[in-house]
Amino acid sequence: MIRLRDSLRPAFAAAALAVCVAAAPPPTPVPPPTYADLADLADAAGLVVHAKIKRAIPLSPERAGTLAPGQARVYVEAETVALIAGNAPLGQSIKYLVDVPLDAKGKVPKLKKREVVLFGRAVTGKPGEIQLVGPSAQVDWDPALEARLRPVLAELVSADAAPAVTGVRDALSVAGTLAGESETQIFLSTKSGDPVSLTVVRRPGMAPVWGVSFGEIVDQAARPPERETLAWYRLACFLPRQLPAAANLAQDAESRTRAAQDYRFVIEQLGACPRTLARQ
Repeated sequence: MIRLRDSLRPAFAAAALAVCVAAAPPPTPVPPPTYADLADLADAAGLVVHAKIKRAIPLSPERAGTLAPGQARVYVEAETVALIAGNAPLGQSIKYLVDVPLDAKGKVPKLKKREVVLFGRAVTGKPGEIQLVGPSAQVDWDPALEARLRPVLAELVSADAAPAVTGVRDALSVAGTLAGESETQIFLSTKSGDPVSLTVVRRPGMAPVWGVSFGEIVDQAARPPERETLAWYRLACFLPRQLPAAANLAQDAESRTRAAQDYRFVIEQLGACPRTLARQ
């Protein structure tokens, strides 16, 4: 049997520990919420609260009910740091249930002392209790997150806020008098019934131009919405990727094809709607 001299054992142990630490995979970083994530949560919430967790108690499987795999349901008592949005009365102490992902060891992560942003609703008849709007409605707070969130909240409550888009009502493409000249108008359906329309104009020798109008009048000078604004979110995140055939009102094949192409052009210009959180 080979024995280590006592003088070598500390160095050997330190080297072995270093190998183990180096071999351990780094924790997977949690990607921050995207604009669409924040808009999803804020649009569904009646209250947006900055809170600090004081107590967190995992519920037993019998009491937790149905959960997604790898999740635990936790009863939380927290201190209100600030009411970021909402007009419901809210005390210094709040209580709620939240679903959290288990860590690599299958344990509930430590929540006590964590500062979070909560997206929820007041519980009728239960002062001090809130109900989160979904499984991802507790987000770790930091100043950068709050700075990104506040413009979203401001847009949602503004008088001219873009309405929630639910689909495409109809589309019509008309050729102009010159070869290669056309105009396509696409009318959208909205949750509130407020009118929203898209216009795509093509002229010979020029790149196509498109824009969105919020109102009864189709504005020929309408422009595309800026990325990561409420208007962009309403379109990029909720319009179907292709023009529904039933919405295409053009009669001839050429006009129908052009309407579908112009719609696809708009979708490509809007770009993807990335999300990192589970939908509500």
